[in-house]
Amino acid sequence: MTVLVVGGSGFLGGEVVRQSLAANRQVAATYLRRQADVDGASWFALDVRSRHQVADLVAAVRPDVVVNAAFRQTDWASTADGAAHVALASAAVGARLVHVSSDAVFSGAATRYDETAVPDPITPYGAAKAAAETAVTAISPGAVIARTSLIIGEGGSFHERRVRALATGEVTGALFTDDVRCPVHVCDLAAALRELASSDHCGIHHVAGTDAVSRHELGVLIARRDGLDPAALPFGRRARTHAGPLDVRLDCTFTQQRLRTTLRGARRFLSASTGRA
Repeated sequence: MTVLVVGGSGFLGGEVVRQSLAANRQVAATYLRRQADVDGASWFALDVRSRHQVADLVAAVRPDVVVNAAFRQTDWASTADGAAHVALASAAVGARLVHVSSDAVFSGAATRYDETAVPDPITPYGAAKAAAETAVTAISPGAVIARTSLIIGEGGSFHERRVRALATGEVTGALFTDDVRCPVHVCDLAAALRELASSDHCGIHHVAGTDAVSRHELGVLIARRDGLDPAALPFGRRARTHAGPLDVRLDCTFTQQRLRTTLRGARRFLSASTGRA
């Protein structure tokens, strides 16, 4: 089986590449500027904004499965148009598509969202992700759309780097006490995406952790794991300073019932020393 990971140089994409290689899959992966430091995969430069580039690459690789983990938060063409290009190219070669989406498609007005919830984005990134979902559904009804939340690992994620920088005074800012999400471990998320890819499931699936925590509580958990002083973390309230969703909790009950992979909560995976404890 050949797996193509679009956005394979990213934090999540790189983990999907590593797990797929460990499962003895043939793996092709794409990057925009620099390939990931993962041996064993075939790497290709790709700009998902180009429909022709995407079509030509997918036609050349002819993958059985495509996992689309590519996005750029500030670029509609990459996040929305790019998803449509990947869906069209995947459909043209009959590849199974797993598209990674985000809890940013929700406003936070309802707090808890299951897979039947209708997107109501209030940010440009959320709108782009919602548009991508619509395109993928229309082009490839058999695809999986996996909505997720903040992705955490063993120190390599944006959120973990920012916590360390705040705790050590390298940057200024605050971790919000009223900004709530359901963080997921990158290993759990990648395993769930691979499991969904090998299943006959389709449509919307929520793939996030079981714990709803604020950005500040998440920062405290990361700081304790890393031996930093949680008291050094500045905190504040997002409602006073920023627009955007506050409390968005993905209800993953339906999806978890379909998976063997356990989607751990942040309090669990950040209390463990390392990895998939």
